[in-house]
Amino acid sequence: MPIDPSAALDAPPSVTPISWQESDVLLYHLALGAGADPTDVRQLAYATERGEEVLPTFAVVAPTLRATSPPAVSFPGVDVDLSTILHASQRVELHRPIPRDGKAEVSTGVAALYDKGSAAIIVVDSEAVGSDGEPLWTSSMRMYSRGEGGFGGDRGPDGPPAPPDRAPDHILETTILPQQALLYRLLGDRNPLHSDPEVASAAGFPRPILHGLCTYGAVCRAVVDRVLDGRSSAVRSLEARFAGVVFPGETLRTAVWVASDRILFTTQVLDRDGAPALSGGEIVVAAHEATA
Repeated sequence: MPIDPSAALDAPPSVTPISWQESDVLLYHLALGAGADPTDVRQLAYATERGEEVLPTFAVVAPTLRATSPPAVSFPGVDVDLSTILHASQRVELHRPIPRDGKAEVSTGVAALYDKGSAAIIVVDSEAVGSDGEPLWTSSMRMYSRGEGGFGGDRGPDGPPAPPDRAPDHILETTILPQQALLYRLLGDRNPLHSDPEVASAAGFPRPILHGLCTYGAVCRAVVDRVLDGRSSAVRSLEARFAGVVFPGETLRTAVWVASDRILFTTQVLDRDGAPALSGGEIVVAAHEATA
C-alpha cells in the first residue's frame, strides 16, 4: 500500500540544511514576473540589488533551490506516483522577515493524512530555523493524491470560507509572461508538465501549465504592491487553494477584500472567461498594516 498512515505520522521529520544568496532571491522575483517593466522603481526593488524586499512566498522554494530532478512524493509511509498528485493548497507563516542571504535547517514531515474515499490528502509541514537558532518560517502543503484513499482515515476539515458578500476593495490584474514557467522551473521544480509540450499533451493539457506556486507567488506580489504599498515584511501568513490551472501568457484577475488585519482574495483567469485559479486566499498582516 503506497500510504501507511501509522508509519507516515509516527516518523520523525527529516532535517536538511539549506542556504540561499541574494541572486537566488532575485531569480525568484524575476520568475514571478518582476522586472517586466525595467523602468519601474518598485519592480527594480525586487529584481536588482537596490532593494531589500524578499517576498514571503520565497519560503516555498528555498528548500529546493538546487534540485535538478522532477520532484518526488516520498516520505516514510508515503510513496505515491507524482502523476496522481495535485497540489491542493499552500500556507506559509513568517516568524520574521526572510533575509536576502541566509542559512537554515528545515525539518519536514507528514503532519496529517485525510481520507476522501477516492483520494487522499497528504499534508506536509516544513519548519525552517535560521543559523541563529531562531524560527524563520513554517510552511504547510496539502497534496491531493488520486486513487490513494480508502484507508479509513478522517475526511479532514471543511474548505475555506467564502469571500465577503460585497464588492471587493481592489481588483488587480497580473499578466503572466510567456516564458514564466521556464524561469520558475530553475528554482527547483523540474516537473516536465511545466516545460514539455508532449508531457502536457499526454496529461490532457493543450500546452505546458504554470506552476501553481508561481501563481501563488505572483498574486502575493500583486497584493503586497497594491494593498501593502510594497511592504512584504508586513505579511505574517499567506494561504490559498489551487482551484484551476494557469497557462503562461494569460492574465489573472484578483479580487481583494480588506478586513482589519486580514486580506481575503480569489483569482480568476481573464483569458478563459473567469476560470478559477486560486480560491480561499487569505493574507494575515501585522496590525494596522492593511489599507482598504
